Amino acid sequence: MRLRYVTLALAFVGLTLAVSAAWAAAEAEPAAEPGTPADAPMTTEEHWISMYKTIGLASAAAFVTAVSIIGSGYAVGRIGSAALGAAAEKPELLTRSLLFVALAEGLAVLGFAIAMMLTMRIGA
Repeated sequence: MRLRYVTLALAFVGLTLAVSAAWAAAEAEPAAEPGTPADAPMTTEEHWISMYKTIGLASAAAFVTAVSIIGSGYAVGRIGSAALGAAAEKPELLTRSLLFVALAEGLAVLGFAIAMMLTMRIGA
């Protein structure tokens, strides 16, 4: 019973991080001032901001990927073993229980998609 709550908590944390990272990545950057040329050299402050933004986005992508995959792996392990145990007793439950395994695996796919969105924002 306790492991079920741990699995749900890990899935919730992974999903929350994925959604918050997607929201941060989708946030629009401010446009350049009208009189500033596009190829103007960066000041030292702008360079540091750009560097910290790159490090922050890369760290967020790595963290979201790691948490979502760890949570998904744990959930698939727990749900998969329970699904096979249920299928051994009642074979008609196999297809229904595999749906829950697929839902748990969707968390890893979502985390990977959010990480790709964050990685694409690094160069922007």
